[in-house]
Amino acid sequence: MNDVSEKFLNLQQELLPYKQIMSQACEIIINENVSKYPIMVVHQQELNMGVTLLEAGEQYKWSIQASTLEEFTTKQIIFEENVPAFIQTYKDPEHYICLFILSELGANFIFLPK
Repeated sequence: MNDVSEKFLNLQQELLPYKQIMSQACEIIINENVSKYPIMVVHQQELNMGVTLLEAGEQYKWSIQASTLEEFTTKQIIFEENVPAFIQTYKDPEHYICLFILSELGANFIFLPK
């Protein structure tokens, strides 16, 4: 296994304790008709985006923000012309949590199985 794959596997393990709160946030975003495309932003730096669910500190290694495709488009993280491709690759939120992870590996979208 290469170094990057190993880091992604480690990252998935690190995010297990956050799964429930992220899953609940996704359900609220969808059920309240905020968006059909919730995105959980996982990071360790200062970031002004979405609604803060958890802040990194003594108890948590990662900060988690709840956001949406619409906010990503407004802030031009996902450009308007790329929205159809993003929607096409977006996995069923009933079974997956869409994560936008800012880490030592860069900025990556990952779909974490619920």
